[in-house]
Amino acid sequence: MGGCTLLAELDEQSLISANAHFWEQMLAMRLEPVPFSGQFCLEQGHLLASVELSGVWKGRIEVRIDERLACSATAAMLMQPVEDVVHADMLDAIGEIANMVAGAIKSSLPRPTTMTIPVSAVEAAAFCGLHRTEDTLVVGFRHADGDLMVRVWERA
Repeated sequence: MGGCTLLAELDEQSLISANAHFWEQMLAMRLEPVPFSGQFCLEQGHLLASVELSGVWKGRIEVRIDERLACSATAAMLMQPVEDVVHADMLDAIGEIANMVAGAIKSSLPRPTTMTIPVSAVEAAAFCGLHRTEDTLVVGFRHADGDLMVRVWERA
């Protein structure tokens, strides 16, 4: 891992701060971090957006979000009623959320590190994030409209 390990660069609080900054400042929505007492899962049909990072630090940052929360966030971003939000808008919005959150996380990583544009999709399978491992950091968040998970995954 070239001496730059995830453990040295990031912790749960840095992910919580990066996520809170975007949601609170840009969307005026508050998400509560979920303490891990086991697994934190998102059901099938949740939305996933990710960016790849390369350079001194290599890895992937993912944002996974319940469809209902994605719809609410999209409505807030587009300043339109929830009932007017279409699926394509939600995919664009989750990509922008991943871009903003990943950008904030990237600022804590060693330089130079570059980031790809986000890729977003609807996930057919459920996904559960486990406790922190040597190469993965996951933080879950809860909102009245649904759950969100931010995962940072370092690659050798």
